[in-house]
Amino acid sequence: MIANYIKASLRFQAKHKTFSLINITGLALGTLCCLYILLYVMDQFSYDSHHRNAADIYRVTCVYDIKAKATRQRIATTAAPVAPLLKKDYGEVLQYTRVIPFAGIDQHLLTYNGKTIYEKAAFYVDSTFFRVFTYHFIAGNPATALDEPHSVVLLKSTADKLFGAEDPIGKTFYMENAYDNKIPYTVKGIVDESLGKSHLHANIFITMNSGSVGGYMYTTDTWTSNTYASTYIKLRPDADAAAFERKLPAFINRYAGEQLRKAGIDETLVLQPITTVHTTPGYMGILLSQPVDALLLKVLAIIAIMIQLIACINFMNLSTARASHRAREVGVRKVLGAGRADLLRQFLGESLAFTLVSVLIAVPLLVLTLPYLNQLTQSDVGLSLLRSWRAAGLLGAVILFTALLSGSYPALYLSAFQAVRIMKGNFTNSVSASGIRRGLVVFQFTLSIVLISGIVVIYAQLNYIKHKDLGFEKEQRLVFQLYSPDAIARMPVFVNSLSQLSAVTAVSNASSFLSNGSYYYNSFFLHGQKESAQKGTSYIITDEHFVTANGIRLLNGRDFMRTDSSKVLVNETFAKMMGLNAQTAVGTILYDNQNRQAEIVGVMKDFHYGPLRDAMDGFVLWKRSMHDDPWPMLTVSVRTTDYKALLAKIAAIWKRDIPGAPFAYTFLDDQVAKQYESERTTTRIIDSFTMMAIVISCMGLFGLAAFSAEQRRKEISIRKVMGASVGSITQLLSMDFLKLVLVAFLIAVPIAWWLMHKWLQGFAYSVPLQWWMFALAGALSLFIAVLTVSFQSIRAALINPVRSLRSE
Repeated sequence: MIANYIKASLRFQAKHKTFSLINITGLALGTLCCLYILLYVMDQFSYDSHHRNAADIYRVTCVYDIKAKATRQRIATTAAPVAPLLKKDYGEVLQYTRVIPFAGIDQHLLTYNGKTIYEKAAFYVDSTFFRVFTYHFIAGNPATALDEPHSVVLLKSTADKLFGAEDPIGKTFYMENAYDNKIPYTVKGIVDESLGKSHLHANIFITMNSGSVGGYMYTTDTWTSNTYASTYIKLRPDADAAAFERKLPAFINRYAGEQLRKAGIDETLVLQPITTVHTTPGYMGILLSQPVDALLLKVLAIIAIMIQLIACINFMNLSTARASHRAREVGVRKVLGAGRADLLRQFLGESLAFTLVSVLIAVPLLVLTLPYLNQLTQSDVGLSLLRSWRAAGLLGAVILFTALLSGSYPALYLSAFQAVRIMKGNFTNSVSASGIRRGLVVFQFTLSIVLISGIVVIYAQLNYIKHKDLGFEKEQRLVFQLYSPDAIARMPVFVNSLSQLSAVTAVSNASSFLSNGSYYYNSFFLHGQKESAQKGTSYIITDEHFVTANGIRLLNGRDFMRTDSSKVLVNETFAKMMGLNAQTAVGTILYDNQNRQAEIVGVMKDFHYGPLRDAMDGFVLWKRSMHDDPWPMLTVSVRTTDYKALLAKIAAIWKRDIPGAPFAYTFLDDQVAKQYESERTTTRIIDSFTMMAIVISCMGLFGLAAFSAEQRRKEISIRKVMGASVGSITQLLSMDFLKLVLVAFLIAVPIAWWLMHKWLQGFAYSVPLQWWMFALAGALSLFIAVLTVSFQSIRAALINPVRSLRSE
């Protein structure tokens, strides 16, 4: 019997090749997209799950309630003393470790036996780091690798670049960067990331007890400044995390109550499971890696299901549309004794066969297109993931879901035919197949219009961001970052040489550049105010050229002068925070929590030094003394139309004035754009998979239009004989489908509006939702549907009526 089922099915599919090809292609493309998206989502949620006893590891985060600003901030880091004191006071804490990044330093110069390389991502960590987190050690002992000062553990790729084929264990190399001059470190371990991905990706792990910034954070006891330690604890397996968290307010009050009260801050410590760090954005402070929004991952998973649904709907529609061609087969089988259960098994089996064929096509395609798809999502989903048990389980679930969903309705519909009525030539049953088909087409295009609307709104928001006045000039600005004390010491000569170029209008040296973050945060108060009234804000330490080099506008007062010391410029928002305004602020003395004082010499018009996701906040420029050492960042304002010639001149000056350092630069507008890389990645992902959803929808619409034209062939011929034009017949055949697209548009608009309204709430500054955004999505869908349907309609209208009516 099974052989008979297979033979009958193959004969039928061979007879209707076009419909079979549409079904297989649609399911294969849908499965390809669905599989990759689900693998990507699974990969992102897997971060840090490989650590031994991962369920017991937590990141300790802070919630600051700042009274003076009436704001609440979630901070990813804590004060340095938190971790060791938690271990000391509470038996629930089995172990702790801290991670301290090199804030504001992108690269480090490593030297070994005359060989030098630049490397990124170095962390100071406690000696207990590898007792909390699990890494695969190629060489060295994880329990003791960081016990001694100046010990390091290297990622294998970094060790290979620096040492080549030589065994690195026990070897000493030198590392220097913008703040540290040639510090010796001894290699005590080599690791790779083969066990799994982590938000703690580093090329160099340095024991904290090695002097410099790490040494300071290792010994400091302050709770209100330099609070940029990423703190992790491992609880005992029998510890209750929620109960332990309830003990932390008393802990804070015991050790930091007085300091926090003086600063006007209420602090709460919150435990965050380590496996959620990578998928939880929204934290302020210095982040060790860029998190992915869990909401975005859920949206992508929904898109994956939607694409597969669209492919399944195509299968259902085309299967039921061709029901009349299989009615006699069903009737004969029922007369010969086949029950409905037998027919259900037959048609579900066919659906499973189609699904398996589509998967056999989709999986090799996925392997071939994986590099492109990874580039699209800015990720590195590897082939190894495809060989995991999780991927096998996912593939099995997709096959089962697709087979049951795509085959259930056609199987129920076809098996419901009554044998007696079929033998009399009546190929209808009690179920309204055409009505359900129309509903499914509406559902398909509703999904497509929602996705297209999302793309239109996202593009509008990114365009708004690109052209919004940020309050400073980002065009024609070059940014240089120096990575060694020797290079920084030569900077004044380089700056002087740059200033001689006619195309250079200003050169500024500062602790950072706009859009790069400040890395400095302090609390300020006015004379006569209590310390509890102080207000915190970010600041950059600059020279006298920063305002001019960045095109920042002054509302009142003056710019910095070369001889200034302990002078500041504040923005409008900060002046308002302090109870001042642009007219009264100039001349005011500010005090900070480090017992320093500075005079406000000018008030700047507000500018967006961070991404537009964040609301405008206070900001301060602090003038460094003319006798202070230079900082590693340069912003250069230029005026030229020939960048190639200008950069060649600057490169020659660099080579002469800073020999040995590689010439590297960026454009400030590119740095500003980097702040929105996650939005651009989201756009590319949704854009590409929406296009795939539309293609699959159109394939189904094409098949239904072909079926409709075939069914109405004689009607069309009679109309042509009666004088109907090709245009009128095309319109007649097309309107049925276009009405369905219009219905889908009416359903999709409120859904799309609600979804995009929620998305835009993530930005402090956003484009308003306007009617044209949704009208454009509807018009595009209508245009695509017209193109798809018109081809078959025109083809049907051009057929010679004699050929169709010959048999009548």
